[in-house]
Amino acid sequence: MLFGELQRAEETLPKRMVQTLTQRYGERLCRLLEAGKAQGELDPDLDVKAAALLFIGTIQGLVMQSLMADDVARIRHDAPNVFAIYRRGISRMENTK
Repeated sequence: MLFGELQRAEETLPKRMVQTLTQRYGERLCRLLEAGKAQGELDPDLDVKAAALLFIGTIQGLVMQSLMADDVARIRHDAPNVFAIYRRGISRMENTK
């Protein structure tokens, strides 16, 4: 029902609530990613807004896959491998020269 609501062209209360929740979560992720850059844990050139967007999209994708498979436990199975790929993408690369 929520996905159907989000596809509506007009502004609705549920749509605004999801937009606000997603925006605040994205802002929190950006702060955490900036902290990771400052501590040298993440790539110093990391685009934190893009990384936050990708993380949120990844979570949404895992949820959609589990719903389509009618298997919520699938998230627990798939998430560690998916997160490992995400983490490799944002981590600081050590100079191998």
